[in-house]
Amino acid sequence: MKRKNVSTYILIKTYKISSRTINNLKHNKSITMYTLESLCSILNCSPNEVVEFIPEPNKKA
Repeated sequence: MKRKNVSTYILIKTYKISSRTINNLKHNKSITMYTLESLCSILNCSPNEVVEFIPEPNKKA
């Protein structure tokens, strides 16, 4: 977001991303694929630039 000069305020006010979604992102909680797609479109990036998958230890897939 810094590289694209997009603040959380802009995401909320201009792009109508909910403050709850912003909170989820900041606290490593889940987001929908639709939200991920929207963020990638807004930021002109790929999903792996927004999220990183880190498996939980001893968790079966």
